Amino acid sequence: MQDAGIVKTGKLYDEDAYAVSFDAEVLSAEGNDVVLDRTLFFPEEGGQQADRGVLGGIEVADVQIRGDEIHHLLKTADVRAAGILPGKRVSGEIDRAFRFSNMQQHSGEHLFSGLVHGLFGFNNVGFHLSEREVTLDFDGVIPAERIGELEILVNRIITEDIPSRIRYVSGREREELEYRSKIDLPGLVRIVEFPGYDTCACCAPHVRRTGEIGVLIVTGMIRWKSGVRVSILCGERAVRQCRKDRDIVIKTANYLTTSPDEIYSQSVKAKEELRAMKARLTELGKRQLEKDADAADPALPDVFLFSPDAEAAAARSTVNRLTAVHEGWSGVFTGSDSRGYSFVIGAGKNADARKAAALLRQQFGAKGGGSDKMVQGSVMAAEAELKEALSGKSAAL
Repeated sequence: MQDAGIVKTGKLYDEDAYAVSFDAEVLSAEGNDVVLDRTLFFPEEGGQQADRGVLGGIEVADVQIRGDEIHHLLKTADVRAAGILPGKRVSGEIDRAFRFSNMQQHSGEHLFSGLVHGLFGFNNVGFHLSEREVTLDFDGVIPAERIGELEILVNRIITEDIPSRIRYVSGREREELEYRSKIDLPGLVRIVEFPGYDTCACCAPHVRRTGEIGVLIVTGMIRWKSGVRVSILCGERAVRQCRKDRDIVIKTANYLTTSPDEIYSQSVKAKEELRAMKARLTELGKRQLEKDADAADPALPDVFLFSPDAEAAAARSTVNRLTAVHEGWSGVFTGSDSRGYSFVIGAGKNADARKAAALLRQQFGAKGGGSDKMVQGSVMAAEAELKEALSGKSAAL
C-alpha cells in the first residue's frame, strides 16, 4: 500500500465511502484513459471489482490503479474530443447502489473470515468480489457441518450493529497490532476493524456499521487446493438469491405434487424409480438385439442391426454373437438418422473390421477406429445409406 502522503491521485473513497459525486482536476487524458488529482472511484484492487459511474458525462468502463495513479477508462475512444483535457476540472458520479452492495459483500467477508480465523486458525488466502460471485479461499478445510454455525454467528454480529473502525497505522503501532493480512505490507497500512471480531489490512470501502450488511448467506463450499473455497452473498444480493431459491423450490414442489418439505425424499424416490426403469429398458433392449441377431439369415456374410438407444455393452455383446455366425461384417448402430449413430462393427473369419471403418470414413466422414476384429465410432448418415454402403461389401474389400 502506498503512503497516503505520496499518492498522486487522492483517494476520496477513503475519506467518505458514502459520497456519490465529486469534482477533480484532470492530470492526464489520452485516448479513453483519464487520471485525476483525486477520485471517488475505487479501482480494481484487493480482489474487488472497480466502481461504476460516469465521469464528465461519459460512462466509466473500468478503473485501474498503477503505482500512485488511478486510471479511469471511459467508454469513448477520445476523451479530449469530449472536452476532458489536462488542467481542466471534471465532475464525476459513482453508482452508489453498486458501491454499497460491494461494501456489504466485502464487510460480510471480513466478518466471516475473522470468525474462521478465530475458530479454526485458517487464513483467508484469496478473495474475489465481482458482480456474479463472492468467493473466499481458506488454507484449511472447514468441516461442512460447521458452515451453518458460522452463518448464524455472522448474522448475530450483523444484528449487533457494531461500528467499524478504519485507520492507518505505521511504526510501533503497526508492529504491535495483531491483524490479518494476505501479504507483508511495508510502511503505512490501512486497517479495517470490527471490534471484537476482526482486524484486517484492507484497501476497500466498508460499511459504517455491521447492521448495514443486512444478512449473509453461504451459497456453496468446494475443496480448493489444500483448503476450501466458500461462496457467500450479503444484503440485497442474498435476498435475491433466497427468493430465486424459494421460487425453484415452490415450482419443483408443484411439479412433483408434493410439499416443499418433501421435495428431497420425493426426488430420491423418483430417481430410484427412473434408475430401475432405465435398467429394465436396457435389459429389454439387449434381449431385442439378441432376438434380432438370432433371427438374421445365417447365410448372409454381413448383418447390421439398428437400435435407437442400445447400451454400448449390449451392442458389443450382440456383435460378438453375430460374428460367431456370420463370416463378414456384423454391426450394431445406435441412434437415429437425425442425430447420427454410434457404431460397433466386428469381423467374422473372412473379414477385417478396419476396412468397414475406412469405408464409413471415406463416404460419410465417420470417426473412430479399432482392431481388425472390432471397431467403434460415430457417423452422421441415414440408416438406408449405411446399409447400402456396407452390406455385401466385406468380401470385396
